[in-house]
Amino acid sequence: MTDLLMIICPSCSTTNRIPAQKLTGSGKCGKCGKPLFEGKPVILNSGNFQKHASISDIPLLVDFWASWCGPCRQMAPAIDAAAGQLEPNVRVAKLDTEAEQQIAARFNIRSIPSLILISKGKEMARTAGAMPAGSIVQWTNQALMK
Repeated sequence: MTDLLMIICPSCSTTNRIPAQKLTGSGKCGKCGKPLFEGKPVILNSGNFQKHASISDIPLLVDFWASWCGPCRQMAPAIDAAAGQLEPNVRVAKLDTEAEQQIAARFNIRSIPSLILISKGKEMARTAGAMPAGSIVQWTNQALMK
């Protein structure tokens, strides 16, 4: 029997079932036909956050940020680069704390940028402050090993 992983489409938020041994960056959504992994962060909002955080079988690394935050803007290219390195084993996403204040409050975000690693709806690890891409990847991989 094949182990199927639930992967959420970054474009239409449809849940796709992918055989674990075929988890690669080249899969396409069964509904919209767009790539399941694009090597860039998914933009999260109240409409798609829960699916990515709770239903997906791959961990979710969320960058909590705001447009007025200088360090957040400085870290944006690093998050983009980290997404390309972490996918398809980790979904990288961004959540604008100004637009999604309820989600930010639920996670008790006090400083930005903040990174939270979530698996099946549970927080696995968190850190705050801007980092380069290599440090984001290293921190994520270390958190996954715990």
